[in-house]
Amino acid sequence: MRISSSDLKELNLLKHYRIIRKWACKSYNLNDADLELLIYLDAIDLFTKDDFKKGTYSYSWDNRRWNRLLKKGWIVVWRERNRTTQKYNIYKVSYKCKQLISRMYRIMLGEEEMVTNKLNDNSYSHKVTMVAINLANKDKI
Repeated sequence: MRISSSDLKELNLLKHYRIIRKWACKSYNLNDADLELLIYLDAIDLFTKDDFKKGTYSYSWDNRRWNRLLKKGWIVVWRERNRTTQKYNIYKVSYKCKQLISRMYRIMLGEEEMVTNKLNDNSYSHKVTMVAINLANKDKI
């Protein structure tokens, strides 16, 4: 069965995408570009560093992004190179990353709520974000 654009519209998947993305970035210490790049890489499954570079063209320049995502465990090596038959490593997003993306989908579908107890800040923007998160949590599909 093929999903049409009207089917997606009826699900209202993107209704709270912005606040879900903000919540995920704050909760998991990511920036917007990193999160969206991880979603892109998850969609292509296995990738090379060259695929990663191609995926970064639409995001702000950050020459530390690759090492940061690898060091923090968002990207892992799937197959090591051996300098003879495999000339380069092949990577995939980690289990931690897959769990985050799955959680975002569950929140978009209204199956799960955004947890706000990790987010502690007394700034005005934080308070406004908390109001938006609470409204999104109440607005189940």
